[in-house]
Amino acid sequence: MQCHVTGVPNRLLRLEGVLLGGLSVWLFASTDVSWWLFAGLILAPDLAMLGYLFGPRLGSAIYNAAHSLIGPALLGVAALASESAMTLALALIWAAHVEFDRALGYGLKYATRFADTHLGVIGSARRTE
Repeated sequence: MQCHVTGVPNRLLRLEGVLLGGLSVWLFASTDVSWWLFAGLILAPDLAMLGYLFGPRLGSAIYNAAHSLIGPALLGVAALASESAMTLALALIWAAHVEFDRALGYGLKYATRFADTHLGVIGSARRTE
């Protein structure tokens, strides 16, 4: 049986998602990069779900790599080091996606199945448990 965060800690993680996602969008606005880029890429990290075509172990690893703040943070550091507004914008779009997912209760995945996350079971699997 997988463990997941419940109660007040779960609500705090979701609130963090709302606040950090909002901060990412606010900072994106200061980059002067087109909002069309934001709209076109905000769901791009979800392409990592295709990793599940190769099974839950590899799928969860790929999904978690795309839905952790490590990637956006490293990209943001690279953007600041290179003074690239476009790279910073990409990092902020990625971070916004991750954080809004958290706000909605979509957590990092366990290797058991797509529905098992650190924030609880998601989707139709939740109704059957």
